[in-house]
Amino acid sequence: MRILNVLCGMVLLLAACGCGRDEAASSGPGASAAGAPVPGTPAGAAAAASAADREALVEGVNRCAFDLYRELAAQSKGGNLFFSPLSASATLAMASVGARGGTAKEMRSVLHLDLSADRLSAAMGGFVGDLNSAGKDGGFELCVANALWGQKGHKFLPEFLALNKAGYGAGLQTVDFAGDADGACRAINAWVGEQTRDRITGLFAPGSLDKTTRMVLTDAVYFKGGWRNVFEEGRTEPQPFKLDGGRTVQVPMMRQTDWFAFGASRGYKAVELPYMGGRLAMLVLLPEKGHELADLEMRLSVRMLKGLDLESHEVVLGLPRFRLETESRLDGALKSLGMAEAFDARKADFSGIDGETSPDAKLFLAAVVHKAFVDVNEKGTEAAAATGVAACAADGVPPEYFTADHPFVFLIRDRKTGAILFLGRVTDPSGGSRPEAPRNSE
Repeated sequence: MRILNVLCGMVLLLAACGCGRDEAASSGPGASAAGAPVPGTPAGAAAAASAADREALVEGVNRCAFDLYRELAAQSKGGNLFFSPLSASATLAMASVGARGGTAKEMRSVLHLDLSADRLSAAMGGFVGDLNSAGKDGGFELCVANALWGQKGHKFLPEFLALNKAGYGAGLQTVDFAGDADGACRAINAWVGEQTRDRITGLFAPGSLDKTTRMVLTDAVYFKGGWRNVFEEGRTEPQPFKLDGGRTVQVPMMRQTDWFAFGASRGYKAVELPYMGGRLAMLVLLPEKGHELADLEMRLSVRMLKGLDLESHEVVLGLPRFRLETESRLDGALKSLGMAEAFDARKADFSGIDGETSPDAKLFLAAVVHKAFVDVNEKGTEAAAATGVAACAADGVPPEYFTADHPFVFLIRDRKTGAILFLGRVTDPSGGSRPEAPRNSE
């Protein structure tokens, strides 16, 4: 039986493993040598996506983002959390190209992407291509890249390869898992490191891939942007940060007073910090005094995000400097959300990948692992997964105060489309003791 492993994150990887018979057929069209990954900017059919399909894509990515957030927040038992919804959705969407029947239906439902494979491929390709272009021209660095790594000599269906190449920029790189699994592992890790500027390294440990592996699918998202309004390092000073349970830790609190998009609602307030170029911004959601982070998390939704009423205000801002590195298992969360059949060896149908339907050789999802990194400091943000509002307030209006000195939610989003690229929470900026990554229940 062959197993389809999905590892996702700033780097998202899809591995197909098994102990069934090897195929003698060629890899099919689109194959290329390992070590020369196809660039991740999609082209071709991607340009044909309609505006309605792109809007549906963004809506789906954001709805899935909050669904996953709630599941992961419950698993992390109060710890810091950070992941890339875009990376998770993109890689699972690539896998869904090869899903059939009930497996495909469940995947589309959990991803909130009710588009045919060709329309989804075109929409994702156009969106990712636009993001990559914006990164080149917008004063920040943003790269979304994909690649398929397949066992040489194994048969993969031309339709599966073509859609992933055209829509996701994921060309097939042939490697020899059967004869040199460690060499293939090194090649994939090198690609991952290159795409994430070495922020995600050694994702596959020696021995984690073996002769039964048939395919690894990788997705990498890297972002580095400077604040439009830079914090002065000289104003950063230690300040208590209130943890859940009443304890406090000393953290470096960055400070500035400037004009930002600001809003307040029942139980929380929000401030948006734009990056250079204005296309991307960090949105910070902070519970008001007397309200818990859990209260805010229960309300997180696409509707809430769209309903935020942010207006230009002078804000006395305090934001902790923090750096997070997380690793999470997503398979349990995906099963809880309704993607169960894909993980069931008896029921899963991924025959659209290689045409295999026999019970002892067909594919199924075995593991979903997500790794992510974020570094927020006075100059800006680096994460491996613009014009701001300009208005004047009436004379005499006092500034708003926003000091993130207790647990908060933050996200990095595309202001043009509203798509959430990264999402997380900070419960302890000092790092504290990070809970072990949740284990999948067998």
